[in-house]
Amino acid sequence: MTDAAAIPQPSSAPASLARRFAALAYELLLLAAVVLVTGFVALPLVTPGQAIGLTVPGLPQRVFLFCLAFAVLAAYFTWTWSGGRRTLPMKTWRLALVLADGEPVPPRSALMRYLAAWIGPALAVAAYGALHPLGLGAHAAWLVGFNFLWAFVDPARQFLHDRIAGTRIVMRV
Repeated sequence: MTDAAAIPQPSSAPASLARRFAALAYELLLLAAVVLVTGFVALPLVTPGQAIGLTVPGLPQRVFLFCLAFAVLAAYFTWTWSGGRRTLPMKTWRLALVLADGEPVPPRSALMRYLAAWIGPALAVAAYGALHPLGLGAHAAWLVGFNFLWAFVDPARQFLHDRIAGTRIVMRV
C-alpha cells in the first residue's frame, strides 16, 4: 500500500472537456471488455443445460447478469477512483479525479460518483418505457449520455455525476 504523501498530487487546473471525452471513449472500450469477460465467466450459471445453438437466457438470468456486471463495474470504479488511483484511460490522458478541495477521493465518494453516473441510463430506460407505446422509443436513446451532456450547461463544465459526488477531473502534473 502506498503512502498518500508519496502519491504526486495533481494540479488544480481542470481538464478540458475534449480531453475528458477522449478518456471516456477509451474507458468505454475497456468497459466493454470487462463486461464481456464478466458475462463469459457467468455463462455457465445462466445457460440452460446443454442446449444446442444460441439461446437467449430467461428474464431472471438476464437480471442476474445485469446485477453482476453492475457490481463488478462498481468494484472496479470504486477501487480505481479512490485513494489517488486512476483508470488506464485517466493515466493515458494525464487526468486525475479529486475532491473539490483537491484531496484524493475516498471510496464512499467514488461509489457515489459511480451510482450517479447511472442517472442517464436510468432516465433513458424510463423515457423508453413512456415513449415506446407511442412508437417514439428510439428518442430515449440520447438520455444515456445525459450525465455527460450536462457538462455543456454546467457553469464549471462538470459532468453531472461529478457535480453530485463533489469531485472534479483535473490535469495531472
